[in-house]
Amino acid sequence: MVNTELIVFIVYLAFMLGIGVYFFIKSRGSGEKEYFLGGRKMGPWVSALSAGASDMSAWVLMGLPASIYAAGIGKSWIAIGLAIGYALSWIFEAPRLRRFSIAANDSITLPQYLTNRFKSSSKVLQILCAVIFLLAYTIYAASSVKACGTLFNTVIGIDAKIAMYIAAAIIIGYTFMGGFNAVCWTDFFQGLLMLGALLIAPIFALGMINSAPGHMTAEQISEKIPGYWNMFPDWKSVVSGLGWGLGYFGMPHIIIRFMSVRSDKDLKKSAKIGITWNILIILFSVAAGCIGHLFLGEVSDSSTVFIQMVRRIFPALISGILLSAILAASMSTADSQLLCASSAFASDVYKPVIRKNKTTDKEMFWAGRIVVLIIAVIAVLIASNPGSGSIMDLVENAWGIFGAAFGPAILLSLFWKRFTFKGAVAGIFVGAAVDICWLAFIGLGIYEIIPGFIAGLIAAIVVTLIDKEPNKEVQDLYDYASSGSIE
Repeated sequence: MVNTELIVFIVYLAFMLGIGVYFFIKSRGSGEKEYFLGGRKMGPWVSALSAGASDMSAWVLMGLPASIYAAGIGKSWIAIGLAIGYALSWIFEAPRLRRFSIAANDSITLPQYLTNRFKSSSKVLQILCAVIFLLAYTIYAASSVKACGTLFNTVIGIDAKIAMYIAAAIIIGYTFMGGFNAVCWTDFFQGLLMLGALLIAPIFALGMINSAPGHMTAEQISEKIPGYWNMFPDWKSVVSGLGWGLGYFGMPHIIIRFMSVRSDKDLKKSAKIGITWNILIILFSVAAGCIGHLFLGEVSDSSTVFIQMVRRIFPALISGILLSAILAASMSTADSQLLCASSAFASDVYKPVIRKNKTTDKEMFWAGRIVVLIIAVIAVLIASNPGSGSIMDLVENAWGIFGAAFGPAILLSLFWKRFTFKGAVAGIFVGAAVDICWLAFIGLGIYEIIPGFIAGLIAAIVVTLIDKEPNKEVQDLYDYASSGSIE
């Protein structure tokens, strides 16, 4: 069984690398817009599933089911918050962000957009964004690398650290070569695989519960974990769970997909596809945790619930394919994170600040690729540290920083004509700072993204109102982008 699963993993990884090689050959000689944003040519299916897959990292197959397995369905408020936030971001944020990024000097990165939106020559905001990117994406990528290590260690018995190095090398390989196109197309296939795995495994397990060795009844689980089936454990769990949805408004590797779609018409199709995919994925992730507890009974490591469930039910070939979904989830997020961090450094720091716009595209690409390599190495070091926390802990920390820092600034830039450059800088800095300080020193059982988002929003509004109004050129840009005439 192990040998068959290993062969399936190798074939899958080779396929992902093949996509990178294809786009490397196809895009040779193209510019930074092609490498970092796919030339704004993404169709609805690829952009929708890529946005979803880059979001739903291994935590949706390992982290969230583990939380549901261990603590009960009260943790499903995370899923509810995510579903609401994702839908709102596609419906209200995506169309305006696509148009505004084009109007703002055809911006290809989030820091570029936030700078060009205010017609500013200052590099403060770009540098601030790049610093937050590098910090948060390193933590986020560590969660994906850690998941790969857990998968290979559980299934094949290979040392977890060695597995992390192998996974990081594969991800670096196709991100290096193919850029945004490779990342989006690998994410597209990985999104399909993730959905298929989460639809199949819980349904089969549900039908086989009574014949499964070691299975438990709902009553037995309730006796062992009081309140396991209580949807409303306490108000802090409900509020913190819903707070996860705020992250979508400021998640760079997701909302950059909004900027890459070919047209507003395609974006509407993408929204329908993406929201449907997201709801199904989250629903069945929660089901995997609940049904997994009933089907498996006691397991020593809750993060392996999905893995053990699949291996008990299916023959080696099928289990190898379904477990490749964990590789898909891990890599689809890590590659997007690495590319976003790479583009932020190369386009927003290296080119305009370090090289004073005297660099060539080739030199800039290599600067970005070096950043990819550095982040990946640090991520592996974090993931291999036993004290780094669980997969869900790492995702939660990075998610909070991004949502609190960028969510308020992006929303205000899209919906408030009076919003200023100084207000954006203040909102991003205060949001990130409060999020980190709340996590480190306060806590109180409230997810740090909530106080961080609120503080960032207040700071952005207050500083904007104190600051003088934007000049006519900036207000004209807002009116033009809001008109809906940009295709």
